[in-house]
Amino acid sequence: MVTTAAAAHKPQQQQTRVLIVGNYCHDVLIQDDTVKAESLGGAASFISNVVNGMSIPCNLVSKVGEDFKYPVDYTPIVIPTSKTTVFHAYFDLGIHGNGHQDRVLKRVCACDPIRPSDLPDVRSNFGMAVGVGGEILPETLERMIDICDSVFVDIQALIRVFDSVDGTVKLVKLEETGFYSMLPRIGVLKASSEEAVFMDVEEVRKWCCVVVTTGKDGCKVYWKDGELRISPFSANQEDPTGAGDSFLGGFVAGLVQGLAVPDAALLGNLFGSLTVEQIGLPKFDSRLLQRVKDEVQTRKMQYLHCERSDNELEFLKPAGHEQFQASLGSAKLIPPCSSQARPWTPSNSPKETEKTPIPHYTVQAKLLVNSVYEEPIQTVEGKP
Repeated sequence: MVTTAAAAHKPQQQQTRVLIVGNYCHDVLIQDDTVKAESLGGAASFISNVVNGMSIPCNLVSKVGEDFKYPVDYTPIVIPTSKTTVFHAYFDLGIHGNGHQDRVLKRVCACDPIRPSDLPDVRSNFGMAVGVGGEILPETLERMIDICDSVFVDIQALIRVFDSVDGTVKLVKLEETGFYSMLPRIGVLKASSEEAVFMDVEEVRKWCCVVVTTGKDGCKVYWKDGELRISPFSANQEDPTGAGDSFLGGFVAGLVQGLAVPDAALLGNLFGSLTVEQIGLPKFDSRLLQRVKDEVQTRKMQYLHCERSDNELEFLKPAGHEQFQASLGSAKLIPPCSSQARPWTPSNSPKETEKTPIPHYTVQAKLLVNSVYEEPIQTVEGKP
């Protein structure tokens, strides 16, 4: 169900824990000139999926057109004069082909940008600027900084540009954007290892925390006075789409619950690993989620006894960090509830698939194993 923009989108509420800002999208994956899959896209969908799984209250601001076709938990603003943002991802090799699978990502339709007036008139502890199609404007990020205690930004919301003819997605250097001057006012900037080359990490870390995700190698956290590599969790990869988004959702979920940055990054790595093991938007097992919540709560209580500042992120590994990693790894090994369906895979027969509950946000699972968000894309110079 969706509402129109005129429908008083912003109710008066108490301060919320998390504000997620980014448009929902329609993703179309194309191979050999054939549409292989369509699904809900947008970093906001993966992030809210994790935040919901961890039972953290949040608001989500997203814009779509009247053609938006997926059921979602957080009602987007419908723009009658616009269509939902659409991305086409083109792949040049088969799913199991050998060699590098080049991808060309094109934004073929763009919904209206999210403006400051679209944001709620309430404060939030954590704001997340996670646009994928150029919908985050500099003035919108400014407003988020004003109404949130700390703002987390996915660099793709800042450095993506789109060819005026065919919408091909390219990347520009962060310093060439209208967002660069805001770095001292944001809390964390997240980038994939491919995106990180479009900023001077050594310079940016002087102004804010930088988190670079490195896929199967986990992630690396940089801040003004140091850096840390955070270990990954093993995963049997089915589809890497949205892994970085799920990481960011888990990372913020950990910080919301009072964890130090290294422990929160472990939680992010866990959700990233869970995401790549399913096709499309993941469905998290309820028993696993409860175990993860219990482990986070236990870790939070341990951390309360450590000396810390309530106003700043804590970057050093607290005592017991390795044990926390082991406990999360054990939680991941919990067998799924028998009442919950196994993830959809292409080998399932149509009859079996009909009996299998699909993830809440998706109507059709993705069939390709390539990532729309995490793989290298063209730069403005045409170099990967």
